[in-house]
This record gives sequence, structure tokens and C-alpha cells, in this order.
Amino acid sequence: MDSPPPLGVNIDQKTVEGFGEEWSSYDQQDLDQAEHLLLFEQYFSTFPFESLPATAEGFDLGCGSGRWAALVAPRVARLHCIDPSAKALEVCRRRLSQAPNVSFHLAGADTIPLDDLSQDFGYSLGVLHHIPDTSRAMRDAVGKLKFDAPFLVYLYYNFDNRPRWFRALWLVSELGRKTISRTPFRMRKFLTTAIAALIYWPLSRSATLLKRLGLDVSSFPLSGYRYRSFYSLRTDALDRFGTPLEQRFSRAEIQAMMEAAGLVDITFREDEPFWVACGRKAGPTRR
Repeated sequence: MDSPPPLGVNIDQKTVEGFGEEWSSYDQQDLDQAEHLLLFEQYFSTFPFESLPATAEGFDLGCGSGRWAALVAPRVARLHCIDPSAKALEVCRRRLSQAPNVSFHLAGADTIPLDDLSQDFGYSLGVLHHIPDTSRAMRDAVGKLKFDAPFLVYLYYNFDNRPRWFRALWLVSELGRKTISRTPFRMRKFLTTAIAALIYWPLSRSATLLKRLGLDVSSFPLSGYRYRSFYSLRTDALDRFGTPLEQRFSRAEIQAMMEAAGLVDITFREDEPFWVACGRKAGPTRR
């Protein structure tokens, strides 16, 4: 049964509305299955599924279209899908309509309708950097976990492992995001589809060619997209340029936020996407 509608105060309403439109438009049902599994393996590479109890109950904070929940639900006993967008939650509900172990909750990070110390795991991928107070949102999420339960997070990085010229390119792209994100959704979708076709696709395929020639493409722009479909490129272009609120953090800042939230034994994925990290909630003697 759905939770009541209050979404809390730690929320940017325009960003929430934008993601509702995005997932309604790109519901990820057309995402190639092999690509979906590859992405899942990348994001969940540090997550200890094998250590979860047979009765594991956990949450997906910012579930969006349910693309991660669809692959997590079969591995656990109970999954709570939480999102502040009614449109996004409806997309997720349709996708997981045949999953008997999934519950849906319309809520923000500071109104998660689960008891503190009640969950065996949690994850939030590509979400917390779109919340005004990211650190507080992480603390609120971790508060729902039992001691020793894992929490997986993906936060946009601030290119702390990239050369200066790479960061300069990002600053230029920021001007585009701040302009495009203010336009009506149809215009955002049109412009970001053009960006996917004219920038994402050529650069990602150039990286593929350079990789085949034996060259190092680790610093080549958009090299991380060289295995991605155009459907995925369109989605990520809209996600990147169509979102009003976006924050970025260094690895050290993410580590500090996770520790402040009460997480220990933190492990970072050392490859793209940056930064994915997983930690465990410290017991009372380790705080």
C-alpha cells in the first residue's frame, strides 16, 4: 500500500517534476537486455548480495523507472521502491506489477516511511546529488538500516580524477545544462536528443575505434558510453542536461559524507561510473 503524499522539505520540486517526465518518456522498457545487465553489474559490482540474509528486506531510494529494482527484486525477500515523483512511481509500478515482493512509496529522502534500524540493505543510484542537502539525505537513508547492513550509492563526481582540460569542458557544458533545464519538457527532450546524436554518439563511437586501435581512452570524453545504445545515450543526455539541480562531489567528499552518515568499511568502484561506493552501517560500538 502506498505511503501518504507528504514529500518532506529536502526536495527540489522542479527536479522531481523533470524526472517524472523523463521516466514517463523513457521508461527503460526498450533498453536492450544485455546492456541492462551490463549496467547493473557495473553499478552493483561492490554490493554484497551474497551476504544478505534469506529474508532480506531493503529499499531503492529514488527508484525512478524501476530499472534497478527489476533486477534487485528477484534477489531479495522484500524491496521498497521509494520516489517523490508520482509519475515516476507509476512507471516503476507498471514495470514491477508482476513482482509480489515489491512495495511502492511516494516519499522524499526525509520522509521515508520505514522504521529506523529496520532494513537489511539500501541503495540510491544517481539520486542524492539531485537533492538540495545530499549529506542529510544520506543520513536519513542510512538511519533506516540495521547495524552492519550495506548501503550502495552513486554520486556524480567532480572530475577529481580527470585532467584540467577535461574539467574545463565540463564547465562549458554546464552553461548548456543551466539553459536547457529551464525550457519546457518537449524542448528539453528535443535538444537533448540532438546532443545525444551530435555529441554523445560521435564521441562514444570514436572512443570505441580508438580502443580497438589499442589506445588509452580513459580520458577521452564520453569514453564510458562506448558500449551504450542510442536509447541509453538519449536517456543520459536528458538526465545530464535537463535537470535543474545537479551537484558533484570528489571521492574524498563522498567518503566523508558516508562516514558522517554512520557507514564504515567503505569500498569505491575504481572504474567508471564515478563514483560508486558501498559501505556498511556501523554498530553502536564503532561510531
